[in-house]
Amino acid sequence: MKKLVLSSIIILIGITFIGRLSYLQLFRSSANQILEDPAIKVVYDYPERGYIYDRNGELLVANQPAYDVMVIPREVKPLDTLEFCSLLGISKERFISQLKKARVYSPRLPSVLVPQLSKEDYAGLQEKMRKYKGFYIEKRSLRDYNTPAAANVLGYISEVNEWDLERNPYYEQGELTGRTGIEKQYEEELRGRKGVKVIQKDRFNRDIGPYKNGTLDTLPEPGKEIQLSLDKDLQEYGERLMNGKRGGIVAIEPATGEILAMISGPTYNPALLVGRERSKNYSKLHYDTISKPTWDRSILAEPSPGSPFKTLNALVALQEGVISPETTFRCYNGFYVGNKKRGCHCGGGLRTMNSGIYKSCNAYFAGTFRKFYEKYPTTDEGMDVWEKHMKSFGLGDYLGYDLPTGRKGRVPNTEYYDGVYGDGRWSSTYIISNAIGQGEVAATPIQLANMTAAIANRGYYYTPHFIKKIGEEEIRDPRYTQKKYTTINPQHFDPVIQGMADVYEKGTAKWLQVRDVSIAGKTGTVENYTRIDGVRTQLTDHSIFVAFAPVDNPKIALAVYIEHGYYGARYAGHIASLLIEKYIKGEISRKDLEKRMLEKTLEHEYAKPYSGEEFKINEYVW
Repeated sequence: MKKLVLSSIIILIGITFIGRLSYLQLFRSSANQILEDPAIKVVYDYPERGYIYDRNGELLVANQPAYDVMVIPREVKPLDTLEFCSLLGISKERFISQLKKARVYSPRLPSVLVPQLSKEDYAGLQEKMRKYKGFYIEKRSLRDYNTPAAANVLGYISEVNEWDLERNPYYEQGELTGRTGIEKQYEEELRGRKGVKVIQKDRFNRDIGPYKNGTLDTLPEPGKEIQLSLDKDLQEYGERLMNGKRGGIVAIEPATGEILAMISGPTYNPALLVGRERSKNYSKLHYDTISKPTWDRSILAEPSPGSPFKTLNALVALQEGVISPETTFRCYNGFYVGNKKRGCHCGGGLRTMNSGIYKSCNAYFAGTFRKFYEKYPTTDEGMDVWEKHMKSFGLGDYLGYDLPTGRKGRVPNTEYYDGVYGDGRWSSTYIISNAIGQGEVAATPIQLANMTAAIANRGYYYTPHFIKKIGEEEIRDPRYTQKKYTTINPQHFDPVIQGMADVYEKGTAKWLQVRDVSIAGKTGTVENYTRIDGVRTQLTDHSIFVAFAPVDNPKIALAVYIEHGYYGARYAGHIASLLIEKYIKGEISRKDLEKRMLEKTLEHEYAKPYSGEEFKINEYVW
């Protein structure tokens, strides 16, 4: 009987072992199951991240080697902690904290102990790592910037966090991912695919060779190269011009919608967010709540558009047939709303559409705005039509460009004003500031640039975008290659464009001409108010300028917004003319103007109380 029981036990144990081994061999081959096996070690082979080039093939972003100190907690043996910390350049407290964090993540899987050692630190540590069981060095590649510019466009990469790990099973702790800008938008293309080596270990925890003869191993796939529409020289030049200034600049190629430059001021060198100092540098930049260098004003700032918006009101009035280019309005150095006079700086007199645009006459556009609303039986009906026209230019909504952030701007509608004044209790005189681009209208610089491109194209635009090529494939995405038409018929654009051309020839920007380049533009001086101790107080105006050139064959359309920059032609206009000359001619002829814009700052304005905040802007403009 005892022999029978013993035999049965032996047979049962044998069957159990055979069953377990069969299960391990036949059913436990998934990546997660392999990772859980203590007899298996998985080593990742990380590919190079894809390079990024500008529209002319100039290198913007490459890679540089970096080294992470990794730890597998269960393999750690007793060590001289102080000596090891000294070699790593960290405190004992941080060492203990990181080791504890790694154990919580997984005792068997590798975790980053110290990220992104330099080549110099790595060289001094490499020979001594054999003393420290359970620790090893993993080579990675960090970004290496070939430009000090375009941080807001290119974005940055950083180590994945717990939320990333939960959301995307591709990543392992310690890996890097795109956080902002192009790096985030095209993360999957840029990162490539890591290779995997699965290694079998014996009972003494020693490597004994590839698991299953390497059948589960994979080779890394390098990240794809990306070519952007950005013009490196124009971007760098624009950022230099923004020295000591706050604001946003966006330049677009009207014929394609490709973004040539996207500038936010102040900005920072993207190299600051690479390496072991990244976290410290980011905190310093992010918590600068006065100048906000990480806040991209080119797509997030929402100022009133000012006088450039008059061009759209002119187009709407022409489309609706309430005026012709020859229609006149008299300016009395302003216009009246009830008994209250609103000012104007055009000099007064009889204005046609042409002189109304190039002299930026507030009275002309207030009269045009009223005639538009008089066409409709109710203000609500007029408002709905006006809103539709404005939104057809890409205002009041996300444009759909290929960056992972942005703002909608604002085109007020019937519901908005019903909420403010009550249903049926308001008329065109209540919202007359919208006639001249103030009031409740708001637009980001990229929306203003896109609006200008639509005018340059006589009625259509392409969704602004950066991507030109991924690998060898040119982008054919219909989001970026299909025309988006405005609600304005093409024939109505010529008189408005002529008025914008005359802004340079004899209007508010006549001293900003570029020799041998025809330019159409519009100045905007946005009055800036806030309340200080309950008192409505006027601050320094914002300077806005939009333009495209050449007039008959537009190569560039741009918008320049300078906070506290005085009148439209003073800072924004000067900068716009320099950027146009730089892009079209490749060099600057007006060296004196260039020197002034490169050296002159507005720091004295930003040093004033309350100047660092966003204010409600709701008055007329010139």
